[in-house]
Amino acid sequence: MPRHELFVTLGTRRYRVERPFGDLPAGPGRVTDVACTADGTVLVQLRSDPLVDAEGPAIVALSPGGERLAAWGGAEIADGHMFTPHPDGRVFVVDRDAHEVVIFNAAGHRVGGLGLRGQPGQPFNAPSDVAFGPDGSIYVADGYGNAQVHRFAAEGALLGSWGVPGRRAGEFSTPHGIWVLADGRVLVCDRENNRVQVFSAQGEHRQDIADLHKPMAVHGSADGGFYVTDQVPRLSQYNAEGRLVGRCRPVLNGAHGMWLGADGVIYLAEMNPSRVTRLVPCP
Repeated sequence: MPRHELFVTLGTRRYRVERPFGDLPAGPGRVTDVACTADGTVLVQLRSDPLVDAEGPAIVALSPGGERLAAWGGAEIADGHMFTPHPDGRVFVVDRDAHEVVIFNAAGHRVGGLGLRGQPGQPFNAPSDVAFGPDGSIYVADGYGNAQVHRFAAEGALLGSWGVPGRRAGEFSTPHGIWVLADGRVLVCDRENNRVQVFSAQGEHRQDIADLHKPMAVHGSADGGFYVTDQVPRLSQYNAEGRLVGRCRPVLNGAHGMWLGADGVIYLAEMNPSRVTRLVPCP
């Protein structure tokens, strides 16, 4: 049992802080992202150095209670950065230093990919995150060696890209996390510019969300609002218009990835120390 209980509040909702969550394997892999599938399975991404560390799993599947169900992807993924489950059960994993988004089926077998593996600039140059639009389109934040967002059709054809290095509207310095709301708006964590930029589905700049310090991940909610993690560290909740609802400090050093479960539980991927923290709504 923990020595103390910890609670945080976002708006009118109170949460109990629980950590560490889940039976994760020992080894060199460090937690870098977390997500839930439609059936409630919790997927945790582990990242290691492909030139130094021994092979370990890239994705670990956990039950809602944290029991380990499966682990896979270590042979296929060199440098897993972030990932997103597709509504159809596939899992899109951003293999940052391999310049590819690798597509797995629900069982963890590779079934495809976006970008030319090992070839920077085709079109990715160390990408960071992936998200899906309501029309099935695929958005990739190409954030470390590049300063762009790429939009793909559902079947994988590149439809277009936007962004250049800079600080003005529509420009980026490390586009890191990305999410698409149900109305088609695209949210991009423009990390080193300390903001989240809001775009139309086609890349037209609509809004800046400021008062953030190196935002890492963004995730939408069913009511049209969204959540952002940053390196203060804190978690901020916004309504559909981008107005701040509430803030809390649920982790020690900032969550690199996050996910809002269908049951209202918020999962936070911490890299240092390496673990998953979850915020469980209080009655």
